[in-house]
Amino acid sequence: MQGFSIAKPLHATMFFLSYIIRTYARITEYLTTEAQRTQRKEVLRIFCVSPNNMKTKIMKTQTTVVIETLPMVLKIQPNIIITDDQFFDFCQLNRDLRIERNHLGDLLIMSPTDSEADQRNFNLIGQLGIWIKQDGTGVGFGSSGGFTLPNGAVRSPDAAWIKRTKWEIIPAEKRKKFAPICPEFVVELRSENDSLSTLKEKMQEYINNGTQLAWLIDRKQRQVFIYRPNCGVEELDNPQTLTGEDILPGFVLDLSEIW
Repeated sequence: MQGFSIAKPLHATMFFLSYIIRTYARITEYLTTEAQRTQRKEVLRIFCVSPNNMKTKIMKTQTTVVIETLPMVLKIQPNIIITDDQFFDFCQLNRDLRIERNHLGDLLIMSPTDSEADQRNFNLIGQLGIWIKQDGTGVGFGSSGGFTLPNGAVRSPDAAWIKRTKWEIIPAEKRKKFAPICPEFVVELRSENDSLSTLKEKMQEYINNGTQLAWLIDRKQRQVFIYRPNCGVEELDNPQTLTGEDILPGFVLDLSEIW
């Protein structure tokens, strides 16, 4: 079937997708309640294969259930082609969800982050904001801002920074939507149920598209993964601070307010 573009006003397909997304969000919210994520203990069946006779045995054990939530992926192309403007409008219809788009055009749907993680992210943005105001050479962004990367993906990091000169050359009408630019600095803060491997892939995508410094902060394991162009990933265990290096000179993030 040949792909078709959705014309404005938004086609009924958009509302159907919104219905699917909201149903998924309700299911995810149920599965990730505090009782089921970290407190409730269940008896699980573990299937083990004996190396001697290859027969399947069943064992029972007690364990704490912790659910890692992967984004819901809606594959819509090539049958449905959504333009950048239509994708922006679609996100406005579902403002209570986190929605991104990968480089293939697939929609990635994530439920809102938990309150504790958002509070820690607020502390992170507060520290970054103080430095940005003092430095004056760039502009900062929080977790609600989206950016259209050179590869076509639309991503929304938890915090970002862009040089003012690069930001101001973008036409005003494009800045009011998902601006076509890759931030020079990004931060992703891992929530309790975020998939670490998915976040690592996202960090590498930022670097591949022009980011100069990227921090993945894993509160769960008290680790930080630092990404830079043409370098291996640096892993830090339980650091107390992080420095902005030559990208954000003079910026020091106090992690005691993040852990």
